[in-house]
Amino acid sequence: MTAVHESVLDAIGGTPLFRLTRLGAGIAAPIYAKAEFLNIGGSVKDRAALSMILAAERDGELQPGGTIIEATSGNTGIGLALVGRQRGYRVIVGVSDKSSAEKSDILRAYGAEVVLATTSVPQEDPQHLFNVVRRLTEEIPGAWLANQYDNLANPDAHVRTTGPEVWEQTGGRVTHFVAGVGTGGTVTGTGGYLKEASGGTVTVIGADPEASTYGGGDGSPWFVESIGHFLHPETVEDRWPQAYRSEVIDSFERIPDRESLLTARRLAREEGLLVGPSSGTAVAAALRVARRLGPEDLVVVLLPDSGRSYLSKVHNDVWMREWGFLEDADGLRQLLDPAGPLVSVAADATVGEALDLLRAAPGGVAPAVLARPARPYGVAVPEVVGSVSREVLTAALADGGAKPDDPVRPLLGPALPTVGVGQSAAEARAVLAGGHPAVAVLVDGRVAGVLSREVLG
Repeated sequence: MTAVHESVLDAIGGTPLFRLTRLGAGIAAPIYAKAEFLNIGGSVKDRAALSMILAAERDGELQPGGTIIEATSGNTGIGLALVGRQRGYRVIVGVSDKSSAEKSDILRAYGAEVVLATTSVPQEDPQHLFNVVRRLTEEIPGAWLANQYDNLANPDAHVRTTGPEVWEQTGGRVTHFVAGVGTGGTVTGTGGYLKEASGGTVTVIGADPEASTYGGGDGSPWFVESIGHFLHPETVEDRWPQAYRSEVIDSFERIPDRESLLTARRLAREEGLLVGPSSGTAVAAALRVARRLGPEDLVVVLLPDSGRSYLSKVHNDVWMREWGFLEDADGLRQLLDPAGPLVSVAADATVGEALDLLRAAPGGVAPAVLARPARPYGVAVPEVVGSVSREVLTAALADGGAKPDDPVRPLLGPALPTVGVGQSAAEARAVLAGGHPAVAVLVDGRVAGVLSREVLG
């Protein structure tokens, strides 16, 4: 019988499990997906939002007529807007400029005020999203900062609801629980409950973007929203969330962006589950885990949110091709591979050091990047701060405008335009029509090489 609720808040939680029959074909261990995108606000964060607001009301931190403020990649803000507006509060949400545009549109539809700010700067920078929302909280009378990263009502929501649901739905048969790690609330609360309920026999696996520091990455940017821990190379003090308890997680599966995004697309096309990229990360991890198990095991993987918030990104072929996640036979790969490995110049290099590096650069031009060493498959686009030209440096030395030991940064030009490795040479030539000396080619969202005018023809 269809449920009848007195409030939308009563429709938070109680999400179903679906067996992944197509993606799990040929794997002995069954894999069940916890469909958190079926929460009323579209994500697992509805649970944390309700828990945090009720706790703030109970503790007197949030008074009638007050204002709820939070920094978010989108989903927690949507949950706070849904719950907060329903309970009569003003809601201001600071959203990362890396989040999909759909999330900001959804927030406004729920009546939230949206403030866009960057997370691609050191944590100490006044323009960082977290600092922007803290200033708003100080300036607005009656404001309450939800602070999902350090708010223990976040993991408590999953101790009370998500964990017990998984345990009951599987009849206590769950042996492995897989979830992404963002604030840490979901995996800490759910995983912690399942470990206690099972007497410690349930194994908890963190699904993490390959670059995230949680699982041992370098902290450079990635393309899966809402999970992982980013570390700007100029951040002075790196803080992990208090909502995250590392001892709950037994191991990590580090998933590259391409595997995450393509798995999310497969979930829609093969399982009928239109989900976001973090669900792709979690399922890719669950598939790896399940392949190592037997029929006596049972894997539950949590799907955090809906793919409707990512129709302009992971579920859009044009976007996927432009960022180098989809490739065609007539793409740029055949030109990129002979060009050799990427040549990049650190933005804090000297003019002389840059010229030495540019000897091997196609067309005598290379991306200028932040100090973090390039990974094997390229440089994250947000860490590209400009370009370096051999012609410009040589001219500056010749006319006395620079010396070999001078810093190269004042001589940087604009960043090279980008094309995805799956795009065609004709598309790359069209970009060069703007007068640029070369294009940077993206593979899996990272600059992996440079193609000059001469190479493109």
